[in-house]
Amino acid sequence: MILDQFRLDGKVAVVTGASQGIGRGIAVGLAEAGADVVLASRTLADLEQVAAEVEATGRRAHVVETDVMETEQLHRLVAQAVTTYGRLDVLVNNAGGTGPRPAMATSERMFEKALRFNVTSPFLLSQAAARAMVDTVGEGAIVNVSSRSSDMVQTAFVAYGTAKAALNMMTRNLASELAPRVRVNAISVGGVATKGLDVVLTDDALREEYVAGTPMRRPGQPLDIACAALYLASPASAWVTGKVLQVDGGVEAPAIAVPVPPLEPA
Repeated sequence: MILDQFRLDGKVAVVTGASQGIGRGIAVGLAEAGADVVLASRTLADLEQVAAEVEATGRRAHVVETDVMETEQLHRLVAQAVTTYGRLDVLVNNAGGTGPRPAMATSERMFEKALRFNVTSPFLLSQAAARAMVDTVGEGAIVNVSSRSSDMVQTAFVAYGTAKAALNMMTRNLASELAPRVRVNAISVGGVATKGLDVVLTDDALREEYVAGTPMRRPGQPLDIACAALYLASPASAWVTGKVLQVDGGVEAPAIAVPVPPLEPA
């Protein structure tokens, strides 16, 4: 049956940023497809709530309080997954994000932090996870959560957009080197109804502008992204690697613009 190719029975997945929003949706979705899930984020109380949702599907959950900005914690996360379940099959690099700020107000520290959070940490975790996948089961899949900010010009998102563009290129390069044992793909996400989009969705005028600029006429939901993650993590995409899948409601230009002040003489 073709639907069997979307099953993850007996597999183990690590999901970062799993305490809320997209990460939470992906973690529960993978569990519903049969995976045991290792949940990682900095917020332990929220992780325990997600763990209860995973366990309600009949699968196992293991919580690892993790700051992905700390290299030693990334290695600890992979080690705990293998120690707890004896294998690692799937990694979802979901943790990331950087708030909007005009380019001329973006500090060196903010720019470098964006790169660390959105590119360097996923790279380091992918290294560790790929080694564990091959050593425990011989193969695996890595899914990176990127953004349409990576390939659309958006005011006030120079740090975030640059970092996610780098994540896309990292995905393609890693895929080439790690094939055929470990597949590496990314999801380029549009505007999803999470806390990060609240400022738009809770303002009637901004929400109307956003919806009008989105061909599908609605914001995305975590489930939309979870479905894409399941495809890329499962045998259904066994012949897919090095690809960036756009899941964005059909946008080809930013649905809403963040205003920035013009550059004027000092």
